[in-house]
Amino acid sequence: MAEILEAQVEALLNVEKQMRNANEVAETKKAVCNILSLCFEARAWKMLNDQIVLLSKRRGQLKQAVTAIVQQAMQYIDQTPDLETRIELIKTLNTVSAGKIYVEIERARLIKSLAKIKEEQGLIDEAAELMQEIAVETFGAMAKTEKIAFILEQVRLCLDRQDYVRAQILSRRISPRAFEVDSSKAELKHKGDAVVEVAPADIPSLLQLKRIYYELMIRYYRHHNEYLEVCRCYKAIYGIPSVKEDPGQWIPILRKICWYLALAPHDPMQSSLLNSTLEDKNLSEIPKFKLLLKQLLTMEVILWTTLWNEFEVEFASEKNLLGGPLGEKAAEDLRQRVIEHNILVVSEYYSRISLKRFAELLCLSLQDAEKHLSDMVVSKALVAKIDRATGVVCFQVVKDSNAVLNSWSMNLEKLLGLVEKSCHQIHKETIVHKAALKV
Repeated sequence: MAEILEAQVEALLNVEKQMRNANEVAETKKAVCNILSLCFEARAWKMLNDQIVLLSKRRGQLKQAVTAIVQQAMQYIDQTPDLETRIELIKTLNTVSAGKIYVEIERARLIKSLAKIKEEQGLIDEAAELMQEIAVETFGAMAKTEKIAFILEQVRLCLDRQDYVRAQILSRRISPRAFEVDSSKAELKHKGDAVVEVAPADIPSLLQLKRIYYELMIRYYRHHNEYLEVCRCYKAIYGIPSVKEDPGQWIPILRKICWYLALAPHDPMQSSLLNSTLEDKNLSEIPKFKLLLKQLLTMEVILWTTLWNEFEVEFASEKNLLGGPLGEKAAEDLRQRVIEHNILVVSEYYSRISLKRFAELLCLSLQDAEKHLSDMVVSKALVAKIDRATGVVCFQVVKDSNAVLNSWSMNLEKLLGLVEKSCHQIHKETIVHKAALKV
């Protein structure tokens, strides 16, 4: 059988040579495909690999023939008898396609297949290194969804190996605007640009990729405890139509949005998200969380013990819901946010307050109250000074000489305006009374 196969292959090689020299593209492609088919049908995997290399390196080989070789051989990968043969075939095709721009998409898919095998073997680092070799964002002929899926796979592998710096760099290759579907532009591109290939059937849709992207970003931001960014990611997932239509999906996500809003440090972005979330009608389905957000917006002191007793069960139950547990660190940070909220409330109502009374309002010891206040001053969330000699906290902003002079100037201007207005009114009344006396 081997001798017959070799004879058949040799005959086809002669045909391929003649067609190649005659620059007959269609016949050359047919000849090389027939050679690969013979090797595959005979299950001669070693000969198949040898012929792939041989045909691709023949003098003056046509680009179309090399493309046909790679594309046909890729169909045989899933039909290999064992893992070793599969890896050998992928590596052979990878070698043949290396450096050839006309088979760059095929090479990217081969690398992805090899990386998946490495990952299944537990070699996460090797799989990540393989995937990082390919920069699919430069591939003009690759479908948009396939590009995004490939980059997301790169990001996921980096997160799995805890390479958060590289994961962030790779994630920046995807713009959130890429997930916005414009049907008119998509139709125009489909009709007018036939060069762009159709994405494989196993590639998720654009909205599915959007959810995968934000779930990966949640993993990244949670590692760095960037609560506001995590909240924004959950907001983006919450806005996906398929999620909004299913209460089983949007209720856990809305809970997470509320939690991470409560955990995020106070700033203008957090306040904006807090107000917009409170306006959401779906929040009425989870009244406890609506109450939590209202408490954070109301300028009143929140008692930590009362709040924790009310929400401790809800906090613990998050581990059984979408997105996983919040963790012990989150519980500590929640207490920190409540203390910061209380300090801001006190600063709104008092310009000066004794440190002892300040600590009583916060339900903290003197040392803890002073520490938390100092941290907020250092982070520029608040302007305050502590006079330790007298034990007084001052929330008034100390003005420089220019600010004081400007304030005096404005006050004098207002005073002179009032005097002028009063004089005008007196003069008016005098004239009216004189006219009345004359009459």
